[in-house]
Amino acid sequence: MNQKAYKALEYYKIIDMLTEKASSPMGKELCQNLEPSINIEEIRLMQTQTKDALSRIFHKGSISFGSVKDIRGSLKRLEIGSTLGIPELLAVCALLENTNRVKAYSRSDRGDSAPDSLDGMFEALEPLTPLSTEIRRCIVSEDEISDDASSTLRQIRRSMKLTNDRIHTQLSSLVSGSARNYLQDAVITMRNGRYCIPVKSEYKGQVPGMIHDQSSTGSTLFIEPMAIVKLNNDIRELELKEQKEIEVILASLSEQTALEQESIRADLDIMVQLDFIFARASLAMDMNATEPVFNEEGRIRLKKARHPLIGKKKVVPIDIRIGDDFDLLVVTGPNTGGKTVSLKTVGLLTLLGQSGLHIPALDRSELALFHQVYADIGDEQSIEQSLSTFSSHMTNVVSFLKEADSHSLVLFDELGAGTDPTEGAALAISILSHLHEKGIRTMATTHYSELKVYALSTPGVENACCEFDVETLRPTYRLLIGVPGKSNAFAISSKLGLPDFIIEKAREQISEQDESFEDVISSLEQNRVTIENERAEIQRYKMEIETLKNQLESKQEKLEERKDRILRQANEEAHAILREAKEYADQTMKMFHKFQKDHVDTAAVEKERQNLRQRMSNTEKNLTLKPDTKKPKKELTAKDLSLGETVKVLSMNLKGTVSSRPDPKGYLFVQMGIIRSKVHISDLELVDEPVITTSALSRTGSGKIRMSKSANISTEINLLGKTVDEAIAELDKYLDDAYIAHLKSVRIVHGKGTGALRKGVHNYLKRQKHVDSYRLGEFGEGDAGVTIVEFKK
Repeated sequence: MNQKAYKALEYYKIIDMLTEKASSPMGKELCQNLEPSINIEEIRLMQTQTKDALSRIFHKGSISFGSVKDIRGSLKRLEIGSTLGIPELLAVCALLENTNRVKAYSRSDRGDSAPDSLDGMFEALEPLTPLSTEIRRCIVSEDEISDDASSTLRQIRRSMKLTNDRIHTQLSSLVSGSARNYLQDAVITMRNGRYCIPVKSEYKGQVPGMIHDQSSTGSTLFIEPMAIVKLNNDIRELELKEQKEIEVILASLSEQTALEQESIRADLDIMVQLDFIFARASLAMDMNATEPVFNEEGRIRLKKARHPLIGKKKVVPIDIRIGDDFDLLVVTGPNTGGKTVSLKTVGLLTLLGQSGLHIPALDRSELALFHQVYADIGDEQSIEQSLSTFSSHMTNVVSFLKEADSHSLVLFDELGAGTDPTEGAALAISILSHLHEKGIRTMATTHYSELKVYALSTPGVENACCEFDVETLRPTYRLLIGVPGKSNAFAISSKLGLPDFIIEKAREQISEQDESFEDVISSLEQNRVTIENERAEIQRYKMEIETLKNQLESKQEKLEERKDRILRQANEEAHAILREAKEYADQTMKMFHKFQKDHVDTAAVEKERQNLRQRMSNTEKNLTLKPDTKKPKKELTAKDLSLGETVKVLSMNLKGTVSSRPDPKGYLFVQMGIIRSKVHISDLELVDEPVITTSALSRTGSGKIRMSKSANISTEINLLGKTVDEAIAELDKYLDDAYIAHLKSVRIVHGKGTGALRKGVHNYLKRQKHVDSYRLGEFGEGDAGVTIVEFKK
């Protein structure tokens, strides 16, 4: 791809961020050499690998691949039969140990995750644990071979230790004994790998032995006493044997390693690749990036895209689309408004996506496959080449026009700038027209009004602008596609304090056509803001409606569940009662057959019949009363009730008057307002009225003195807040009491409201025989919120 575009779009800065995420030198090298691909299958594979690695990081946490060293040279030496040194064998061992750790990471629980694109790579890893264990057993560090590497080495080192001990014993006796007065210092030292003692030069004849060195002044000679010459020779011989045994051990380890060199080479390649893949995933997590969807139709749809080099808290996400109904996008707006950032975002995200990296945008954002990306961004004037700003831009444009085709993406920043505005605008329109005719996806920023007109009047070309808030003199950095930008130069200058007369003079300098065009753009912008606000409000209403709908559906579901539960419970109870009744019937038939066979007397039969009747009566009560129905304070009999008696129906929690005598089964009718219901006597409870002693007394048939209705009945009833059914029930009782109390008229307060309660009251009054007339209240009586009722005399 075009290397200039990498620099202009700051692609290398992202590569540096990626390189920091890799943990091995070879992985960092892969990251550093990463370039966009033009093979869509390769791109999709890399994107899938990045996504799968990111998923593993989310499920299991990050993983380090260690400092995997480049051991390709060591493997090459094994091919030709060479013996590896200690550092090389330790590097192989470190690779295998890292491989084992990574293999264990892949085997750890991933929940219900489906197989992914990395499974094959993880499964192909061969930790070769026996080999790494053997290397680690034999080699302690880069400077030491373990005594346990071989039995021969252990024996040699044991002999060396014993010989050293003998040497130190003899030298110590010399230093502290007979040769003490001849020594410069009472120490044991080494010269040329042999043990010596420091003897004063004047006493060299007193200490027989071999001279190995002398001090710089010549006053001290380092003499190896004759008594330990043989022992020093033995030590030297043992050291040579030790070195030879170490070479044997290293050769053996190298031979074992050579047998597995293909597996080791495969482990190295896979580990480096995994390091590279997980580095891409780690970068995606830092950028909060997602996998883009690639197409070959030249279509770009970025949702809430962010420039990855701008801080997350500062960057403003933008929506960009190109390639659907237009292939050329002209972006206008004030300086520092975000035009160049929008341009760079499109180019950089395209390069990142084709490099297998996730992009900082919402999920399901689309990118097109481009074979080349051309970007003319920034000021590239060159003093050495005598190129002005305009010349440097034109140099880039010329090369773009030669090389760009339908598989290219071309980005222009301030196309045609740096020269006469009229000529610059004409050149820009001509260049963009040429690219548009060739079907090349192009995005350009400009300040020229002529380009806005060109975009408005040309099919397949679209305007866009970076929004600017004139009130705060600050850009919002939002990219608005379909709306041409306004320069806002006059508005900004006025806000900054430029005198009005200067601004008016400036307005006179622009043509009436240009001014009209700017006014149209301003009007479009105002309409757009209004529409956006209305759309946001509609969306808010939709969300509220959706919430209310969900609440209603949830409530309806609960009601349906409750209804089903009640019906199910009722059916179960009914089945239980029927089953019990059937058992009673079966038992009765058995008893009758028994009586017939045994010729039992009539009295026994009658007694059994009475028992059966009692049990059936109890079953009937179970059918009549609910499990949670309140029991009466006192069980009533037919003698306790008389017509007109006030009672309370416990199962309905309503008061009423007895309107019929109980039948043989104990059922009777009770009038409760407009409701006349048949209930069992066991469901009733007497309602006691307060007993007083006044002139207005009446004696009941039972001999009790009760209060006369005329002593406490009111001339007004208030039905406000009640439903029609509740109000009619209360009104029925009240009118009966008022009529019995011989009141001439009463006042019913029902309020105005919707008129439903008033209508229900009037419909009820029409059917009452003891009501002579009724009318709505007049002024001062409550108007339409009150009805006046006159009773018949």
